[in-house]
Amino acid sequence: QVQLQESGGDSVQAGGSLRLSCAGSGYPITGTCMAWFRQVPGMAREAVATVYLHDGVTLYADSVKGRFTISHDNAKNTLYLEMDSLKPDDTALYYCAARNPVLLYGPTCPARPAYYNFWGHGTQVTVSS
Repeated sequence: QVQLQESGGDSVQAGGSLRLSCAGSGYPITGTCMAWFRQVPGMAREAVATVYLHDGVTLYADSVKGRFTISHDNAKNTLYLEMDSLKPDDTALYYCAARNPVLLYGPTCPARPAYYNFWGHGTQVTVSS
């Protein structure tokens, strides 16, 4: 059974940086997609970034390109989201998600929340202006 636990959320000022971590277990490195999503109350959950663990191919939302970096440490089974130049619009509850087994129709893992079958409980990021 795949288990995911996020950490690293905090309150920061605009322009600051944070690194989120997602400690995982129960999934193989090959054949797994992982992703970070975020959600604001009353809004739909949106994908921030995805990564295909087999080859490291990533996908980013336009709103975070150039500011956020997704990565996975295979030795530690940990997913990261490095967030720089944070903006108040980045304020949200951030979730880690995984899909295993993978079913891909292209080179990147999908950004649809419904694609992912394992979720963490979330970590709050608050960015003040």
